[in-house]
Amino acid sequence: MDALIYTFIYIIIFLFGIVIGSFLNVLIFRIPKQEEFVKTRSHCMTCGHQLAWYDNIPLFSWLSLKGKCRYCGAPISPQYPIIEAVNGILYVCIFLIKGFTADAVLISLLASMLLALSVIDFRTFEIPFGFQIAIGVLAIAHLALHYTDWAEYVIGFFAVSLVLEILLLASKGRAIGGGDVKLMATCGLFLGWKLIILAFIVGCILGSVIHIIRMRVSKADKVLAMGPYLSAGVMIAALFGEKLISLYLGMFH
Repeated sequence: MDALIYTFIYIIIFLFGIVIGSFLNVLIFRIPKQEEFVKTRSHCMTCGHQLAWYDNIPLFSWLSLKGKCRYCGAPISPQYPIIEAVNGILYVCIFLIKGFTADAVLISLLASMLLALSVIDFRTFEIPFGFQIAIGVLAIAHLALHYTDWAEYVIGFFAVSLVLEILLLASKGRAIGGGDVKLMATCGLFLGWKLIILAFIVGCILGSVIHIIRMRVSKADKVLAMGPYLSAGVMIAALFGEKLISLYLGMFH
């Protein structure tokens, strides 16, 4: 009986995740174009036809329409179901790891913000400031839950971002982007100083390895968007950081 209940709960979490993922797609497509994303109804990107509610069911509408617009037959980007599915899977994984806690809720929302800004940064080399504000709000909410350790999180705000800000000024923006600095600041406030340092190290390693592979395989440009890699580092630190740090320190005992 307990297994059935837990299965049902995780199905609900997944469904909630894909609904949020559907909204992330709106942000990903509209924010770079500076389009309204709150009041304007969803529409086909090719013919402009406003979509009915049954065309907007996350994941299932794209599958039922076989990836084509109901009205003009134009292909619908596979990004829609991919982002929705990834966000739903992330939510399930986060709750499996963190349990049914307030932290799990906040980390899930953080994951959504990082997913959306990663796609935008990968395409445009810019991290919209609105995402920084949203992550900052989540960080403050997280700090309120762990107010007894407030110093760790306040130090986390500066631990990586201050070094990157100095690098930004010294290189005049050639070595690091301002959006990356702000991302490390707000995520540092969320994670605390130990985890944000780990997140930055992991993000740099991932960025170096993956981008070298991309340059070799797909002839990618030498300039890379750090947002996706730093975001991956943040999520790894948020979910596994304490265990990784303990494992590392245990090597010296």
